[in-house]
Amino acid sequence: MKFFLKLLLTAFAVIILANILPGVALTNYVTALIVAFTIAILNMIVRPILIFFTLPATIVTLGLFLFVINAIIIILADKLVQGFTVNGFFTALIFSVLLSIFRSFLFSLLKEEKSKE
Repeated sequence: MKFFLKLLLTAFAVIILANILPGVALTNYVTALIVAFTIAILNMIVRPILIFFTLPATIVTLGLFLFVINAIIIILADKLVQGFTVNGFFTALIFSVLLSIFRSFLFSLLKEEKSKE
């Protein structure tokens, strides 16, 4: 249940960012759900592999290379999901940073509600 709620919150964040950022386009709400699911799957499977192979670069840049890995995940989601487009690497980088910030904020609201129960 918690996974589906996080998926819906991520889809909500994708919709907001697609409306705010000029280089990101989204066709409909169903596509936002598919993008959220694709990003979740890519984060579970591809991201650890990328982190492993780019570990020296991540260490040298003191972790800043993880932003590049997040942008690569967004570009992969762009290639895999029809109806979701991101124009360029820099836009994907900004999108990934803002998505991380939105998700952190929304997930913190989810944790506060859980602690009240």
